[in-house]
Formats: sequence, structure tokens, C-alpha cells
Amino acid sequence: MTVRIQVAQSSNEIAACHPIIRELRPHLQEKDFLNTINRLSQTTGFRIAYLIDEDIKAVAGYRISEWLHSGKYLEIEDLVTRQTERSKGYGDHLFNWLAAEAKREGCRQLRLVSGVKRTDAHRFYFRKGMLHEANYFSIDL
Repeated sequence: MTVRIQVAQSSNEIAACHPIIRELRPHLQEKDFLNTINRLSQTTGFRIAYLIDEDIKAVAGYRISEWLHSGKYLEIEDLVTRQTERSKGYGDHLFNWLAAEAKREGCRQLRLVSGVKRTDAHRFYFRKGMLHEANYFSIDL
């Protein structure tokens, strides 16, 4: 696979990732996307990595954080491959890059939260060696 992965820096790079992220997050409107990403980047360190093979095939939103009980980690917030490009190894390649990025950043773990109904994604994460370590709880306010 002759692909490259880059971290989006410019407004154009971030905007180019919107159509792919929107496949996973349809509520994200194009007009607000850039401002939202810039705000998250400034307040939480959110970053977008994207995989190019002629054009953008997969996108990951992630951040580096730290918890008292387990130390520094890279959290994947979004990991999506363009619908028409799935099962071609792009998600696997981007996941492996994120794991390597976590190591480069001195993280102890790679983490993600995934909706309970995303069983196809869960099978992928288990194949990648991830463990189901915790349950995530929420309440709408």
C-alpha cells in the first residue's frame, strides 16, 4: 500500500476531512466544522490525521491526555474510512499509525470509546488487540 498519513494543519486540510468524518458524525455541518476543530484543538489538543491514497480515504480525530490512575494515553475519538473504501486496509493502516504516534508521544495506552451498537467497529478493535476495559456511562442534561 503506497499511502501517506498526515496531521491536518491548514484550514484546507481540515475542511477536506469533513466529508469523511461526517459519515460517522452526520450532525457536523460543514459551516461549523472548521471552527469546532480549531476550538477543540486549542482547548483539548484535538488533532486530525488523514490517510491519502490518491485522495483522502480515512480520517482519525485524536488527542493526547493523561489520567491519574493510568498515566498518559492517546485517545481516538473518531476513526472512519470512506464508505466506498472500506475493507481495503485503510482503517488498519491508520490505526497502526495512531498506535505508533502514541508510542512517539510517550503514551502508555491507546484508547477509544465506541458506541454500543457499532458491532462491526468492535470486531475491528478486538482484531487489533484492544481490550474491553471499562464501561462508559452518560446522562443527558
